[in-house]
Amino acid sequence: MAKNKFNTGTGPSQRQLRVGELIRRTLADVLNRGDVHDPDLNRISITVGEVTTSPDLKIATAYVLPLGGQGADDALEALKRNKAELRRMVAKGLTLKFAPELRFRLDETFDRMDDTRRLFSQDNVRRDIEE
Repeated sequence: MAKNKFNTGTGPSQRQLRVGELIRRTLADVLNRGDVHDPDLNRISITVGEVTTSPDLKIATAYVLPLGGQGADDALEALKRNKAELRRMVAKGLTLKFAPELRFRLDETFDRMDDTRRLFSQDNVRRDIEE
């Protein structure tokens, strides 16, 4: 049986994970150093939580969150406005055939963790877990 070209349903490949982590580290370094020529973006401290890539590695989605979670919409807007420059800077640190298109999304992992903690602290849930 032939392997599915797009790896649907089985999760990201080892290469996708490796390239995503490399892009995450490179993007975080670029944002940390303030190399972008946009004072609005350099004023914001942004955490890059995760980067996922498409199976062909041509699209990279970065999940970001400004420090403290304040001004998330402004940070996303600044990143989108400077994505061409960020793409060029990230591409310098990669040895890929193509520089991936960067897309930015808010990282909601911390919100989901807080919701989960809140659920586990409820009396009826705690009672069910202890049984």
